[in-house]
Amino acid sequence: MLSNNDGASKTSKESLHPLLIALVLAGGIVLGYLINAASPSKPSVFSSYTYDKMDDLLDYIENNYVDSIDRSELEEKAIVELLMDLDPHSYYIPATEMVGIEEDMQGNFEGIGVQFLIEKDTVRIESPIQGGPSEKVGIEAGDLIITIEDSLVAGVGITNSDVMKLLKGPKGTSVNLEVLRNSKILAFTIVRDKIPLYSVDIAYLIKDKTGYLKINRFSATTYDEFMKGMEELLDQGMESLILDLRNNPGGYLQAAVDIADEFLSDKKLIVYTEGLHQRKYEYSAGKKGVFEKGKLVVLLDQNSASASEILAGAIQDWDRGLIIGRRSFGKGLVQDQHLFPDNSALRLTIARYYTPSGRSIQKPYEDKQAYFLELDERYLDGELLGLDSNQNKQDTVKYYTLIEKKEVYGGGGISPDIFVPIDTSYANLFVAQLRASILPFLHDYKAKNESELTKYELDDFVQKFQVSDKMLGDFISFAQKQSSVELGGLNATYSRGLKILLKANLAKQLFYNEGFFKAINQEDQLILEAIKSIEGN
Repeated sequence: MLSNNDGASKTSKESLHPLLIALVLAGGIVLGYLINAASPSKPSVFSSYTYDKMDDLLDYIENNYVDSIDRSELEEKAIVELLMDLDPHSYYIPATEMVGIEEDMQGNFEGIGVQFLIEKDTVRIESPIQGGPSEKVGIEAGDLIITIEDSLVAGVGITNSDVMKLLKGPKGTSVNLEVLRNSKILAFTIVRDKIPLYSVDIAYLIKDKTGYLKINRFSATTYDEFMKGMEELLDQGMESLILDLRNNPGGYLQAAVDIADEFLSDKKLIVYTEGLHQRKYEYSAGKKGVFEKGKLVVLLDQNSASASEILAGAIQDWDRGLIIGRRSFGKGLVQDQHLFPDNSALRLTIARYYTPSGRSIQKPYEDKQAYFLELDERYLDGELLGLDSNQNKQDTVKYYTLIEKKEVYGGGGISPDIFVPIDTSYANLFVAQLRASILPFLHDYKAKNESELTKYELDDFVQKFQVSDKMLGDFISFAQKQSSVELGGLNATYSRGLKILLKANLAKQLFYNEGFFKAINQEDQLILEAIKSIEGN
């Protein structure tokens, strides 16, 4: 039983509850109002609103600035500035540039199928793509484009991007060109088509049972192209391979991993990635490769980067093959792409990659200006020429290969097992100044000697054609009329380089990329060293 006092107390408390609740709610509303009135820039604890300083700033500028502004342009500039404080490989891609980048990485585009360059304000066809729509209608290397769809493009300050906009277009559409060839104006109608962008330049037997395969980048089609080339080489009896990754800036990580898997056995680790917000992820060999045995040489230079270094690092760490050439670029950062609604994108570095021995080969980037000038410094201080005795001066930590326990380094690229200096017959200012004159000179030379040149088959041309002293002299005279290069800069070394370039580029005009590489590889010092190593000399 309950007492009377207990009953009276319960009734009193129940009558107070509605009043207390009302007072608390009213006080909270007033307090919230006062807080917001005193601090309008701060969100209320009762609200889901999140303050965005950047939006606020842009709103303020847009609504108060003395002149009109382009808000989207300001946003893009702000993004670029923001990324300047991060690593050198985190960057913003405007929507206008994304199409070209995606085409390059996907391995195709839609257009007329030509390689071109702009020289002295004139668009010159460097080469029609073999089997493409331009070649089919008769466009030739050396042709000068005068008009595109009745619009004058010569002598009007046209840019590469302007030309690409005019020439590219949906498959099945047509474009009208007028070109100048041998003082005659020729008109062409070209129907656009899907044009492949090959990442494997060539695969052929370079000597006896030694194959040569060159990869210029790692795109979505690279692995399939690589396998096609390997199958052809193996069918021809290949027992040793020279894999050329020089001047390869990288690309898709997975393409490099898939190719490494063709050389490595037994689930060997190929590469792993790890970052502050990214867990460690390992990529390992997982299938029977097409070339797990047989001698392998990988060619690298100072422009080999990223995915090229992943592939070369795995080969070196597992002692699967020899690395010949020069220390690679030193890019060991992994980017992830974030696409915005307007089709612009951010490529943000999210992790570092590590070779099987555990080395990160990313070179220092605290000083960004020094980072991008580092290749010039390598040349100036003699490293690329072999004059610097400390080839690993950028490297900081010593590692060991996993089978033979050879010393390797991290922190500055992949250092070769056999160093070969840069060929100064090509890499010099004198020859660089003359390179622009090579294509127009050869166009005239080909026209004047067409009956003689058409007698050659590719291999016959590579073996027998020689650039004579007279041809070199004619070229120098031609080049001097086009530029202010002093003949006094010519010496025996530069003459050798120019003769090689003239022959290789003439071979390209006659036999496309296959001709160029077969001709220039004849006297390539790294390739000669690779063959020597394979033959055990």
